Amino acid sequence: MEKSQSITNLTKALAKFHSTVGKISKDAKNPFFKSSYASLSHILQEIQDPLEVSGLIISQWPNGDGLTTILLHSESGEYLQATYTMPVAKANDPQALGSAISYARRYAVSSILSLQIDDDDAEKAMQRNATKQDTDTREWLNKGEALNKAMQYLRDGGKLETIEAKYKLSKEIRQSLQTVIDGI
Repeated sequence: MEKSQSITNLTKALAKFHSTVGKISKDAKNPFFKSSYASLSHILQEIQDPLEVSGLIISQWPNGDGLTTILLHSESGEYLQATYTMPVAKANDPQALGSAISYARRYAVSSILSLQIDDDDAEKAMQRNATKQDTDTREWLNKGEALNKAMQYLRDGGKLETIEAKYKLSKEIRQSLQTVIDGI
């Protein structure tokens, strides 16, 4: 990974980005492995406004046998950049190369922005004989209206255990809810 000498402004912009972007939903199906995933176009659509509001720009391009992804802070010029080498299943096959580029772009964007995507498309594909599966069907409680309702529920005397029975909680969300409880 490469980065600018300072990433102070970029870090602040990323914090703003994370306060405005929600969980990225799955919008596509892989019928071969019977799994769902968030497509590249859907991810880009979901992050477009939060990136703009935060003053962030993301760009990607093929670079030899790899894909370079750069995250820029528009005002300061600070950046993070990484190149991922893409293994291509079939040599000299433009469709295989295009598929590898799209796949790499999807995971690179998700990684450099630390997006919350419940997407294990590749993991399911690699562990076809796995017997233990995640049976937790609860949705993640994310920032936004659902979190505001959960906080109000706690202020009105509700119990954290009830929220936990309905939602999975990230460490950050759990801390936010605990702050409400502590303030009561």
